[in-house]
Amino acid sequence: MRILPALISGVVTTGLIFVFNTKAVLPAPLGKFLSPQHGLWQNAEPLNQDFSADLKFPQLKGKTSVYIDDRLVPHIFAEQENDAYFVQGYLHAKFRLWQMELQTHSAAGRASEIVGPIALNHDREFRRLGMVFAAENSLKTVEADPVIKSSCDNYTAGVNAYIATLTESALPMEYKLLGYKPEPWSNLKTMLFLKYMSFDLAGGEDDFEMTNAKTFFSPEDFNKLFPSIQDSLDPIIPKGTPVAPPAIQPVKPATADSLYFGALAGVTATETKPHKFNGSNNWAVSGKKTKSGAPILCNDPHLALNLPSLWYEMQISTPAYNAYGVSFPGSPGVVIGFNDSCAFGFTNGGRDVRDYFEIKFKDDSRKEYWFNNEWKKTTFRVEHIKVKDSLEIIDSVAYTVFGPVMYDKTFSGGRQTNSKAYAVRWTAHEGSNEMRIFHGLNHAKNYADYTAAAQFLRTPGQNCLFAAKNGDIAIRAQGDFPAKWTGQGDFVMPGTDSSYMWKGMIPQNEVPFQYNPERGFVSSANQRPVDYNYPYYLGRGYPEYRGLIVNRKLGQMSMITPEDMMKMQTDNYNILGETARPILLNNIRESELSADEKKYLDLLKGWDLRNDVHSKGASVFLTAWGFFVQSVYEDEYKKAPRPIIFPLENTLAEQVLKDSAYKFLDDIATPQKESLADIATAAFKKAGAHLKQVEADGALELATFKGTGVYHLLKLPAFSRLNLPIGGGENVINAATGDHGPSWRMVVHLTPVTEAYGIYPGGQSGNPGSRYYDNFVDDWAAGKYNKIWVMTKNETRDQRVKWTMQFSN
Repeated sequence: MRILPALISGVVTTGLIFVFNTKAVLPAPLGKFLSPQHGLWQNAEPLNQDFSADLKFPQLKGKTSVYIDDRLVPHIFAEQENDAYFVQGYLHAKFRLWQMELQTHSAAGRASEIVGPIALNHDREFRRLGMVFAAENSLKTVEADPVIKSSCDNYTAGVNAYIATLTESALPMEYKLLGYKPEPWSNLKTMLFLKYMSFDLAGGEDDFEMTNAKTFFSPEDFNKLFPSIQDSLDPIIPKGTPVAPPAIQPVKPATADSLYFGALAGVTATETKPHKFNGSNNWAVSGKKTKSGAPILCNDPHLALNLPSLWYEMQISTPAYNAYGVSFPGSPGVVIGFNDSCAFGFTNGGRDVRDYFEIKFKDDSRKEYWFNNEWKKTTFRVEHIKVKDSLEIIDSVAYTVFGPVMYDKTFSGGRQTNSKAYAVRWTAHEGSNEMRIFHGLNHAKNYADYTAAAQFLRTPGQNCLFAAKNGDIAIRAQGDFPAKWTGQGDFVMPGTDSSYMWKGMIPQNEVPFQYNPERGFVSSANQRPVDYNYPYYLGRGYPEYRGLIVNRKLGQMSMITPEDMMKMQTDNYNILGETARPILLNNIRESELSADEKKYLDLLKGWDLRNDVHSKGASVFLTAWGFFVQSVYEDEYKKAPRPIIFPLENTLAEQVLKDSAYKFLDDIATPQKESLADIATAAFKKAGAHLKQVEADGALELATFKGTGVYHLLKLPAFSRLNLPIGGGENVINAATGDHGPSWRMVVHLTPVTEAYGIYPGGQSGNPGSRYYDNFVDDWAAGKYNKIWVMTKNETRDQRVKWTMQFSN
């Protein structure tokens, strides 16, 4: 209700200039959009909205009751398990339908159907990445599993049952704004949503950027800039943990080391990238470290901060299980949460499971390509891309033994690829059944059930966390991970023979895991999972600092309570600041600073190393360190090809602490040799000029400086929550950056009666005209939690129950 008038006012003021039946202001005719009978006004939800209903659907096999509490969280009690999935689909559609459709249209490369030619490049890119191809392969696997097929069938039926009730006036606001209507849901759409998550969490790669870096820098310089393992590594599996001999021994081609230096200059293709900060924290402490003697499990996945939220909170109770947590609108089951026996959570594995191979076509027809000393025939997938208010685009995508050719002469993503062709190999292309892990965890009773369920997770690879009421804790770096030789997949590889192909996946009995470790906790924060002694190559560029501070804190704690864990999840200590600030303070020549610059230096000196809401020292550090990094590398990178990758922040800090004459400190563009003090002082003077403007703009306090916001999926300011008073940031446990951060905070205390807390930055309703659209945001920003109510059947008259929905056949 708070947001709606602002949008209406803006639309009406602008719209008065135009004819009401045109699309001059909006994709939909303005007159229709503002129609009192069918338009925007119908989405203004009354404060006393009644969500109770008595509904009958012939697809149901029994009775299901849904008790909706004062936070609009549904508690589903179903006589039949598949009926629970039908009702879950109905509720997801009722409260989040537009979000579900937008995400699956985007995943399928169909965004142009909604918004027109502006999305055409995205759609061609996703078609050529093989998103639909991947979803179709997984659908075949899922539909061969009777249990999962049945859950998906019923979920889809529930979504469609709600869609069938929609009138034009009841359409979610965004349909009216964009001028289109929902289409029927399908099991393929559920697979597409899961592939969208695979892209977000396992679609990242830097092959082209790394290829250019290796082409440009000498081998010695390259390894200084991009070490495979950071000095600060505190891995998920503690250092020194024994590992078994590998079942697969990848063989590095003899030409691999010499291939790139100058050989592939000019590679400039690039593509849509998942958010570089996609990660998470999770940890579980055993009863020997808690005050109660019961384990505590904590999880806060770091994802894009969107409205409507990625998550939808709910309880599902059936004769077979009783689970509570957050679900994905678009998919059945609880994804992160707990049941009556155990709790489960995830962080992103961060492995490179998407590689590029240069393809040599026989001619421009792309009908044949050279592979293993012969011309092999390609297959083609003809993509029909419908474009709103424009002509349909037909794109013929060539498929090779590696996978689809993402870039060739017919498509370069709007960028130069020098007429070369690149095929993409991605684990998400394989048929898999990720639905099984959620189904298994929802039903899990013990560690054996968790292990059996986890092995169904293939892509995206995740660090799967577990804790049980019997005292067990565990973590498993789970997924389909190629068994690679050192450096394999870091760069674009030759596709003319099989020597650079993946030779298999790391066997499931060789993935890193921990079960009831002596130290009394398991944790992950997207750092490298193992030390040097692991026999397979795991890639470069893992963020190490959050894992370092998480393990430090957990190692020091005892008599832990849920309150301790909530405090830790929202902790703002900046461990990069701890490491890097001394480099600045010990080398800035204060005598050369102006009065304003000395003022900012004093703020840096007095900073308590915390990224708190009102901290000015944190803003000074982030600015000064940013200019220092830029000053160190800008001369070397000035003539480098683009795109190119830059070193991690902690790489520079660790290298300089080891060697104050670090090679890259000297500015190669000047005749004199610069020292560390020269660079630090010059960088701080640049930072001072920038900070002076920041302060003049009233943005020196950290929360304003970084401007964290929760953005509507269409980036509409009136539907977003901007400039939130929250601290944190990169390299901080409370990893809230500008548009990214803790998307669901959860703490589960596995006492006989489960004690749990959780919150996400959004609300249960996807309707911007509802008071439940963003009602959790302020508490989330303040570091507060909702006490989770796991309802029982005898609590139907509890005062927290505000509405009841009855479903029957």
